[in-house]
Amino acid sequence: MRVVIQRVSQSKVVVDAAIVGQIGPGLLVFLGVGQGDGEAEADYLANKIAGLRIFSDDAGKMNRDVREAGGSVLLVSQFTLYGDVRKGRRPAFDGAAPPDVAQRLYLYLASKLREAGLTVETGQFQAHMEVSLVNDGPVTILLDSMKLF
Repeated sequence: MRVVIQRVSQSKVVVDAAIVGQIGPGLLVFLGVGQGDGEAEADYLANKIAGLRIFSDDAGKMNRDVREAGGSVLLVSQFTLYGDVRKGRRPAFDGAAPPDVAQRLYLYLASKLREAGLTVETGQFQAHMEVSLVNDGPVTILLDSMKLF
């Protein structure tokens, strides 16, 4: 699994002119599910996302996690995180998990983040989404479960 995490002051997802997910301060998390990924990778990433100390404390240092900062999570499925452009100019998505597997793990990760005490909003799986955000910092973190285990 791959995630791009952005610390935001606000973010929302719009599908067909309707807001399907929206948060104020917190984390916008783009999730890509790869071939062979399973619940172990999702568990690892849920713990990592919930515990990332990337919010400022009273001294201005990154010492607070999203819960301590009173933030929420907006989780958006993004299979293009597995786009391989090493050959040619058109991305190949052979490394991405099939949609049924990806959706199951996307929902599983959302549930694990909720179990960790976070308020979680989501995008709409397999929809054309318009994602808007105000990046706070900017702070952007990349995680790949294959590089972390």
